[in-house]
Amino acid sequence: MDGCGYFGIYSRILMPLMKPALASLFIFTFIGVWNDLLWPLVVIQTESVKTITLGLASFQGLYTTKYHLLMAAAMISVLPVMVAYISSQRYFIEGITLTGLKG
Repeated sequence: MDGCGYFGIYSRILMPLMKPALASLFIFTFIGVWNDLLWPLVVIQTESVKTITLGLASFQGLYTTKYHLLMAAAMISVLPVMVAYISSQRYFIEGITLTGLKG
């Protein structure tokens, strides 16, 4: 640690300690943005840039709902969230287990 600059301290000490917290933040932020319905509904004007949640909402009609199409689209919309969770699961679980430990 003697002679370490700011980058060395950041990369060797701070970054390994922050990985679990950053992975948890990534997962929660990604899921929150992915499932957002109201903001894209207000902002998006064209059909070509609709989000997946808006597409799922369009399967529900006024009097009928096409459940077979809705469930198929819901399964496809869950895949990116599952990939994000599986790729950062190790850090996420490590962050949960290390929160209660002292020194």
